[in-house]
Amino acid sequence: MRIGYDAKRIFHNTTGLGNYSRDLVRIMHDFYPDNSYLLYNPKKGKINRLKVDGHILKEILPTTFLAKKASFIWRSKWIVKQLLKDKIDIYHGLTGELPYGIEKTNIKTIVTIHDLIFVRYPELYKAFDRKVYFKKFKYAAEIADVVIAITEQTKQDIVDFLGINPDKIKVVYQGCHNAFKEDLSTSFQDEVIKKYNLPNDFILNVGAVIERKNVLTLVKAVNKTKDNLVIVGSGSRYFQEVIKYVAENNLNERVYFLNGLSMEDIVVLYRKAKLFVYPSIFEGFGIPIIEALYSKTPVITSKGSCFPEAGGPDSCYLNDPYDIAEMTKAIKIIKNDDVYKNNMIDKGFEFVQKFNDNTIAKNIMNLYRSLTEV
Repeated sequence: MRIGYDAKRIFHNTTGLGNYSRDLVRIMHDFYPDNSYLLYNPKKGKINRLKVDGHILKEILPTTFLAKKASFIWRSKWIVKQLLKDKIDIYHGLTGELPYGIEKTNIKTIVTIHDLIFVRYPELYKAFDRKVYFKKFKYAAEIADVVIAITEQTKQDIVDFLGINPDKIKVVYQGCHNAFKEDLSTSFQDEVIKKYNLPNDFILNVGAVIERKNVLTLVKAVNKTKDNLVIVGSGSRYFQEVIKYVAENNLNERVYFLNGLSMEDIVVLYRKAKLFVYPSIFEGFGIPIIEALYSKTPVITSKGSCFPEAGGPDSCYLNDPYDIAEMTKAIKIIKNDDVYKNNMIDKGFEFVQKFNDNTIAKNIMNLYRSLTEV
């Protein structure tokens, strides 16, 4: 098969959507090397986290002057001519979008929709952005031969908000970067902690520092527990609120802000952390949760949304992620009860094996084959 991918996030995004896209393409390439995988990138990227061999896995960029100048139009419409030229059998929109007009070709299409948070929490998005997102997602879901939802929660949202037949939607969980499953020497891990001047005992949070992620509540809880906190991520307005609180409460020596780390350094932080706290209000999946479980680090997260699907039955779930007292209590209990903590670690690591590469690759390939073998 010749499989094309919308590769914008692969080469231009370092967080959730980029990680999902890179990991999916990587595992398909590794487990099914007999296919050709073409990555359609609207413009040269600065992120080099996926090894592209140029043969089985090949990057395709706009070639004409006009396409290069209007790369957003190339990605959303003109790309169809390129797909036909390249004799693509299946085109997979990895982040909720498909090019306009592709439904008029014989190319089979799949679109992955990660979440519809902009519909659930419209106050977190600009009105124009919400309108654009809704139009793109609904169009893609309607014309796609198959819609992939990354959780059961997302599948239900696609049915409820976009009006898509549930029979058309297949749930395929996502995994995480292979670096979380590799061995790292003790000396290397110690060097990373020393490089960032971090304490040996700290709580970790990873992700964009935006309102929905609810990091400020975690900082307030840590203020009460007297723990150290490492926050990996950045943001804008809300990020400044967090920084202001840290400064006003003299937490600068206990709250560490890091950004732009290599994947290997991030893996070390997960493994060295005593606890991973992810008090987000709503997510499409929550990759950081399974990254923590693979790292054998106990997880505290929110009770609703998709979090139990990612965290399994033995992570700690907050009834109210805004409740500072509840979060403070959960942190203290886990840190002070080794039996409870070790059980969380063991059971969490056992649970997270369901997100292994071979399972995900098999599920995706079964979908591809179901379209081409009809």
